[in-house]
Amino acid sequence: MSDWFTKRTLGQVTASAAVKWGDREALVFEEKRWNWREFEEEVCRAARSLIAAGVSPGEKVAVWMNNKPDWLFLMFAIAKIGGVLVPLNTRYRTEDIKYVLAQSNTGTLISDDQSGPVSYLELIRDVIPDSAKLQEPDTRVSRFPDMRRIIFVGEQTLPGTQLWSTILLKADETPIEILRDRERQVNPDDLLLIGYTSGTTGDPKGVMHSHINIRNCLERAAILGISFNDVHINYLPMFHIYALSEIMMISALTGAKQVLMGNFDAESALALIETEKVTLAHGFDTHWKDLLDAQKRSERDTSSLRLGTLPAGTEATIPIAELVQDTFCPTVSGFGMTETWAFAAVSFPTDTREQRIYASGYPMTDIQFKVADPQSEEPVADDEIGELMVKGYTLMQGYYEKPEITKKSYGSDGWFKTGDTAKLRSDGRLVFLGRYKDMLKVGGENVSPAEVESHLMKMEGLNAVSVVGYPDERLHEVGVAFVIRSDNSPLLEGHIAKHLKGKLASFKIPKHVIFVDEFPMTSSGKVQKVKLRSLARSILD
Repeated sequence: MSDWFTKRTLGQVTASAAVKWGDREALVFEEKRWNWREFEEEVCRAARSLIAAGVSPGEKVAVWMNNKPDWLFLMFAIAKIGGVLVPLNTRYRTEDIKYVLAQSNTGTLISDDQSGPVSYLELIRDVIPDSAKLQEPDTRVSRFPDMRRIIFVGEQTLPGTQLWSTILLKADETPIEILRDRERQVNPDDLLLIGYTSGTTGDPKGVMHSHINIRNCLERAAILGISFNDVHINYLPMFHIYALSEIMMISALTGAKQVLMGNFDAESALALIETEKVTLAHGFDTHWKDLLDAQKRSERDTSSLRLGTLPAGTEATIPIAELVQDTFCPTVSGFGMTETWAFAAVSFPTDTREQRIYASGYPMTDIQFKVADPQSEEPVADDEIGELMVKGYTLMQGYYEKPEITKKSYGSDGWFKTGDTAKLRSDGRLVFLGRYKDMLKVGGENVSPAEVESHLMKMEGLNAVSVVGYPDERLHEVGVAFVIRSDNSPLLEGHIAKHLKGKLASFKIPKHVIFVDEFPMTSSGKVQKVKLRSLARSILD
């Protein structure tokens, strides 16, 4: 008996798109355009090239690149040949990349060589100084025994590494029959990607997902009425589950055109919305605020916009969401996280304005939400605050190589404990309120205070540190480091950022530093971060 929902792999999606919408435009990037048939040809060329380069089924392929068409082609190509995509945050620096490459058992790293002022090549040289060993048979680089090859998209290389442009020339070395055979071997239940998210333990955790969330994307596209007549604008970082799911996957599943930007610039985005007649825009409140400000400075014709997505419901997002409805278009809200997939809940376009702005969506099909007392796990009443727990098919397969942490993240009867504060309204809508955990949310990116604290504790002259969040008009939240100096230490505020620069992503570096003599402590010896957050407000407001 077949499944009621037709399972498929991500590698099959672009082939299907080429058949259904061959001559329709699929992708626009700067001066270049591809229709769906040409898009699939690029995906197949990348897939055949990866096979020729030696990428094997099940191999972890880390992609560390800024927004560009190659990212899209590689994403579908990796899935097509049965590889496992490991999207890497482009703001990672040496300590981040060192940990993730080793923990994920990455076999192939595909990276930009340079992007603006950032030399990814130099960062990789610092992390893998013995890359030349990659060209020696049966020899492994130190720290990364699974690493087989490093590929740069650009013009520069390191000893033992290769250029993607050169590898693409080898596509014809892989007969199309070999590619088709590799495609047939991929099972929809196989591991598709490992997405890294920071955790309160300090180390990023690799969230594992199969191809099953194709179903989630298809159902959301139906709810939002997305078709081949739509045009998405994509300025979200492509390594993020938001862009990957809501734009990159949904575009291929519906035939909608994607207008891709190399990075987010509000003025440029508005110009593209006008010229390309964009119908769908996405973003956190940070993106929408910048778009509102840019529209105020120089008004563009954005009348083609019919709908936007804007995860809302918190105090910081509501004022911006209100303005977006009147300036641009109606928006739908939603709730998601890497572990639950991007939108486990979503508003209906037919919801009232209040429901779309003041709530965080309605649970999608076969996804259950429970707001419960975090200790007893018993549900609280409607409109009462508790910890959000989720159950459903979109949940992760687990944290990669972290079985104990995976086990602890689930409560009784398979409920995933999000660590988020929420309430369920009597109309069935979820309202996301914040986090029970100490995680920060900086411009849509998760930041683990414990990770930042662990790096700061390596500084001379620093006795203790505790990082908490502080409200920020643009980024929603930024970090504040409370620091206790060692005796007679000359440590200054500027030393904190200098110590972290180049080691951690820029959004992880605290924006404010406050020196104190002691921390408020519980009777069990834990820092009372609630009191530190209050202290930060009293000092910085």
